[in-house]
Amino acid sequence: MAVSHWLIGFVLFLLPFVMRVSAQQQGCSVANDRPSVDENNPPGYVVTTIHVEPGFTVTIDPTSPDASFFTIQGSELQLSRSVDYESDSLEIIVTIVNLNDNSPVFKQTNLTEVVPEDTKVNATIVPLEDLSASDGDLDTIFYELTTVVPGTDGYFAIKGVNNPEIYLQKALDYDKFNFTMLVLYARDRAVGSSDITNTATATINIFIEQSDTKPPWFLPCTFIDTDKRICISSPYTGRVNISEMSTEPLKLEPGPIYAIDPDYTLNEKIVYSIVGGNTDNVFSVNADTGNLTMNKAATAPDSYLLQVMATQVNNIQKYSIATVEIKVINKSEYPPYFESRIYYGTVSVGLAPRSFVFQAGDPSSPLMITAMDEDFPDKINPNIEYYIKNSTDFIATKDGLILTNVMLQSPGTVTIEAVAKDTVSLQEGSTVIVVEVVLATAVTISDKRYTAQDMALLGGILAALLLIAFVFLGLMIFKWYGKPVKYLIGKKFSKEVSGDYQNQSYQQEEPPYVNIRQHEMSQDSSVQSMVHVLEQPVHSLPSSHVEEINSLPKASTASTIIFDQEEKGEEVEEETEHEKEVKSILRTDRRVADDGYKAVWFKTDVDPDAGERVEVIEENAADGDDDNDQDVEKNEKEEDDDYDNDSHHRGLGVSFAPESSSLPVAGGTVNRSHTDAMAEDDSDL
Repeated sequence: MAVSHWLIGFVLFLLPFVMRVSAQQQGCSVANDRPSVDENNPPGYVVTTIHVEPGFTVTIDPTSPDASFFTIQGSELQLSRSVDYESDSLEIIVTIVNLNDNSPVFKQTNLTEVVPEDTKVNATIVPLEDLSASDGDLDTIFYELTTVVPGTDGYFAIKGVNNPEIYLQKALDYDKFNFTMLVLYARDRAVGSSDITNTATATINIFIEQSDTKPPWFLPCTFIDTDKRICISSPYTGRVNISEMSTEPLKLEPGPIYAIDPDYTLNEKIVYSIVGGNTDNVFSVNADTGNLTMNKAATAPDSYLLQVMATQVNNIQKYSIATVEIKVINKSEYPPYFESRIYYGTVSVGLAPRSFVFQAGDPSSPLMITAMDEDFPDKINPNIEYYIKNSTDFIATKDGLILTNVMLQSPGTVTIEAVAKDTVSLQEGSTVIVVEVVLATAVTISDKRYTAQDMALLGGILAALLLIAFVFLGLMIFKWYGKPVKYLIGKKFSKEVSGDYQNQSYQQEEPPYVNIRQHEMSQDSSVQSMVHVLEQPVHSLPSSHVEEINSLPKASTASTIIFDQEEKGEEVEEETEHEKEVKSILRTDRRVADDGYKAVWFKTDVDPDAGERVEVIEENAADGDDDNDQDVEKNEKEEDDDYDNDSHHRGLGVSFAPESSSLPVAGGTVNRSHTDAMAEDDSDL
């Protein structure tokens, strides 16, 4: 399109004005492309006439050094001042500038392609030569591909921004879509450029052709993926009578053996065969229909687990296998039946699902249907199950109770069909149930009916409360009666262990057991001692024992010989001791006949031959009863422990008190010195 015209001295440029022209149209021309001018011509002299096409304008390049010699007036190139040949020699160059006045052009603006479903990824769908666009301005073309049909993005793409070749970017699936539309854009400027951009478009229609990609499916089947590319069938089950051969095709659950080619537009032919589990060749399958028949009777009660294969005729590698379980049962002569041909029930609107349908006229009794079977002596077939055949608003339980399956919204009459099915023989019987749906009425306490779940919950709550009450009662009993009970149990146990021990092992010739104690008492430093005198004659002690006693240190406290044969478990508890009648144990005379009574008297009055027992109880005069009782009990325990340690030294014990001890007596205190006590002991011995 560019045409240069040489003029002496100047360069002229054509610039765009308003309109655009095609690439073949020339913007300007001159009659003489090499005009000549005589020197010394005056200004305004016409050098040449320029013919300018519509939409163009001619100007003088202001950067030319000779621009001041010329001017353009209309279509004439004139001198603006006189020129001198001897001094000036000028050259004029006229250049036509290329403008972006053309849009890209596709060879075909509408294309259609058929793509097989099993086309490999990265394969070319539309070649480059079919999609390249041309531009009259010879500009670089930029391409962009978009998808019109929703859900088909990402499957097709172009090789590059300057390469419009379309290729497959992701594997196709005929079940997802079988058609899409693409739009290819061609621009003479890059996307986002601020320059004026010319654009052309081409539409590509792509049809997906289904291919043989899937093996046969046994029906019914369940999809295990969201893409619905894999469908798994359930096992088939059937029944045959033992020792009986059926001539008809066997009835199976959930239906007859049937497989399809999931590539349904191809629908390749499928054949069937038994490939496993057919012991003794009892069964056979029709290769074309899939019907299962018997070749002979089954003589054993065992079940058959058949493996049936469905194969495409055109490709044996496209196959599937289904499991068929045939149970051998005793023959059933009679199907289940209902004694009542019609049942009537009622239910209120607005009840939650799984609510009872009650018997019509008796709103307290749930409606229950029952089927009989003459094959059983009592007509009760434990293998019967119930289901509702023509309605999804109601369901039947295994026991025959009728329940709502949804919340009923409006009153009316509903007629449903209930079926009793023998799950072993697959025989069925049906009945009709007419349910009256009524408006809900106010429920009183007497009308309220509780379910088994309600009663079970109530029983659990009551049992928990009863357990808590028993635990609380046990704690209270233990709190108030724990100590007496423990004491009685301990006493009984000690008696059983001791065997009513009476210190029979004591021998006169054996040395007495001597127990020496020292008790530091309370603030008043008063000390009392408890004396146990065994029922043994004191005068029988050997002289060696007397010498041993007399040899005790004189600086020690007054001594008292202690004899004790009382049982270890005969300790009196503190609480019960306080409740007994208080008797004075300080006396001046002996009481021989009062059994079980303890008293204290002066030892000089004791008859050693009588074998009586004297016990002197330590206690303060006015206070500390509880503490002294506990000390007495502790001392008795220690003495009993000493007896257990040495069975050869039981019965005789000696305890020491301070130099001077006082013994409380009614009306005063009796003081006994160490010397007196020892003198009395010597006299007794």
